[in-house]
This record gives sequence, C-alpha cells and structure tokens, in this order.
Amino acid sequence: MKALVTGATGLIGQQLIAHLDEPVVVGRSLDRIRKLLGDVQAYPWPSPTTEPPPLEAFEDVDVIFHLAGEPIANGRWTRDKKIRIEKSRIEGTRNLIHAVRCVAKNPCSLISASAIGIYGSQGNNMLTETSAPRHDFLSDLCQKWETEARIANQYGIRVVTPRIGIVLDNRGGALKRMLLPFKLGLGGRLGSGSQWMSWIHIDDLVALLLHMATSDFEGPINAVSPQPVTNREFTQCLAKTLGRPAILPTPKFALQNLFGEFSSVLLNSQRVSSTLAENYGFRFQFDQLDNALNDLLLPKTTQ
Repeated sequence: MKALVTGATGLIGQQLIAHLDEPVVVGRSLDRIRKLLGDVQAYPWPSPTTEPPPLEAFEDVDVIFHLAGEPIANGRWTRDKKIRIEKSRIEGTRNLIHAVRCVAKNPCSLISASAIGIYGSQGNNMLTETSAPRHDFLSDLCQKWETEARIANQYGIRVVTPRIGIVLDNRGGALKRMLLPFKLGLGGRLGSGSQWMSWIHIDDLVALLLHMATSDFEGPINAVSPQPVTNREFTQCLAKTLGRPAILPTPKFALQNLFGEFSSVLLNSQRVSSTLAENYGFRFQFDQLDNALNDLLLPKTTQ
C-alpha cells in the first residue's frame, strides 16, 4: 500500500509513517521532514492554504492520510489564530482534493482527520457518529472540514473522517503537557472535574487509521477508546500512575482567564462511543486508561 501523508511531522503523523511500507510525504519544509522522518520520499507543499500539492506526489498512491492543520491546543484563540486554524483545515483540504482530481489515477481512499470537537459539550450523553453536533467554533469547524473532505466522493474516492479524541502519547500532545505539574505534585482536576474525556492511546489510533485504510468503511468514525472517563477520574489515574498527589484543582474561572475561548476545549464534556469501530472489526489494545498510562509512563520492565 503506497500512502501519501500530510501533516506527517506532527504527533500522529510521525507514528503513522513508521508503520507504512511506502510513505510519500508532502509538507511545508523538506528540511523539517528530513530531520524528523529521515530519508522519506517527500515533496514540497509550501502554502497549503493557497495552492495544491505537486501532482507528482500522487503517482501510484493508493490511500491519502490527511492530518495537516494548524495546532489547536497552542495558546489563546485570538481572531488571527482562529482564522489560521480554519484556513489550514478547510482551504488545505480543498487544495488537496483539487490536486487529486487532476491526477491521472485517483487514490482509492482518503482518510481525512476530524475531531470529537464536532459534538460540542453534551454532558453525560453517549455520543455516536449520528449524534447531532452543537454549534461552537470547533463544532462548526469540524462540520465544514468533513464536508470539504467528502467532495472527494465525486471522484470515486472512498472517504473516511475519523473523529479523533484526546491522543495519549508521552512524546507530545496533552499528556506530555500534563506531566511536569503532576510530577511536581501540582496537578488536579480542571473545573468541576465532571466533564467527560474521550481518549485514545497513540498506538491504537495509528492502528485504527491503518484499519480504516484497508477496510470498506466510509464516513465518520469515532477514534476513541471504549472507556471514556471524567476529568476527575483521569486526574486520579494519572496521579496514581506517577505516584504523586493530585490535590490542586484549577477553577473554571482561572482557565477562562488564562486561555479565553480555548478553555472550552478543557471544560467541554464529550462522552464518545467507539462501538462503530469495534463493529467494523477493530480491536483496541488499550481499552482501559490505567493500562494506557502504565504503558506510556512506566518502565516496561515494571509492568
């Protein structure tokens, strides 16, 4: 399977590349691609929001993994930041598909990333792929993002939009940012701690993306573990894994003052179901949070 990957230098992309036999990468900086990924076949795509990637990158490609996008969890959402977030996903996807329709032989499949942010905050409700979305910045963004990806259907391409939850990886992302305060005994729940967190171990996410590439599934699919937890439960489990206390909660108003609108990502409650992925034959290696954190944070010899 020859696969083209966008966003290959990101947290998910780097791990995915390691599991592909014939990866092809398009990205802004060939130097950065070489530095992080080694001697991989790569093509420059310097401005994804204004131009399509080079057509030669698509030669004999079977599947596209589209993971590119401006980081969301990186400081306050200023007006300019929100514009960059949206353009990188909507216009970046539009330009990718513009290239696809121009190549002599279209890829068979497009696996285009989305996020559980599409659901908004829905309390204790169990959310499936058919659940109605809410209307906030992330929800509206994800709906537009998925709509743009589905245009590839018009060119005979099977489209899958995995709605990715909180990715657990000790090398980056949310978990890495939590480690220092928790190791110092300064960790604690966020707000009330009652909000649901739908997470997935990085290894399971990569395996699910590969599973979707070789299946006949089409449409949105939740990329989350079978066992969502509340923020309070997550905090307690992480503290226990590290052998540290978790007694310093961060009040809602403090998060709002610190992060502004982005604080909603930390406080929204999203209890998301993985049943559809399991019905399509996927088996999670890490379906329990304690096992996932042990694997990521403890020396292998002590498990």
